[in-house]
Amino acid sequence: MQTSTYPIGIAGQPWTEAHKAEWLARQTRHRSYRDDVLQVVDDLRERFAIIEYGTVRYGDEAYPLLAIRDRNWREDLPCALVTGGVHGYETSGVHGALAFAATHLADYAGLLNVLVAPCISPWAYERIHRWNAHAVDPNRSFRAGGEAEESLALMRLIAPWRGRFVVHIDLHETTDSDESEFRPALAARDGKAHEAGEIPDGFYLVDDEHNPQPEFQSAIIAAVAAVTHIAPADANGQIIGSTVVAPGVIQYPFKALGLCAGISDARYTTTTEVYPDSPRATPEQCIAAQVAAVRAALEFALR
Repeated sequence: MQTSTYPIGIAGQPWTEAHKAEWLARQTRHRSYRDDVLQVVDDLRERFAIIEYGTVRYGDEAYPLLAIRDRNWREDLPCALVTGGVHGYETSGVHGALAFAATHLADYAGLLNVLVAPCISPWAYERIHRWNAHAVDPNRSFRAGGEAEESLALMRLIAPWRGRFVVHIDLHETTDSDESEFRPALAARDGKAHEAGEIPDGFYLVDDEHNPQPEFQSAIIAAVAAVTHIAPADANGQIIGSTVVAPGVIQYPFKALGLCAGISDARYTTTTEVYPDSPRATPEQCIAAQVAAVRAALEFALR
């Protein structure tokens, strides 16, 4: 364990509002949500129904939040939820969700009501960051009273269908910047010591420890293994500090942590984790792995 040497804050003390303002001033826009996401969704309007389920505002910037679904949403069918971009820097989650919608969403018409929310955190997408503009992690905020408007907006969107979801797959990445930037920043923000970790090389899944579905997770791992490599356990039999319970699978308590994958009350839930910094994977492979994971999840739920 080591004390954080993050350049903002005082070691051992949580950030003040002044420290958060200093952090915010350092954030730079690197890419366009409008060009990369809104334009792609707009191109799908002739084929699918597009739902604007809220707007996130930071200063003079406003980001419409969009979801995609089949036009023939049927009340007699079970529902499926696909989410991406809860952490804006996790690129293949966003583009994997968009690619799935463009190429395979229509395949499930008449079988499942599939709702795709491709970019939950657009401000963070543009800045390639984990947090929102208030230095809050949206993927710890999916709970009543949560601090991230991005998370609350998605919860409001799905509320009418709670109890009807059979499957929810939330698309994420684990990157080298987790260890170089985001974990040190988290430790500094909370006034804690930073404990260096190991970034796994490969794809893995996070199952819900309070609702484990091992066959479901294994079906996704098998499908993704045809696209990219699966992360092995480390010397301690772990991935990112959690025990590997099956090849490429660890567990977290979804609801207790306020994770996106815990919001739907679906029987089958998972969080994907792609490793885009691997020398053995290309950006295209990472997106294809996300699409393969979504398809495997929905196919399993339909069995």
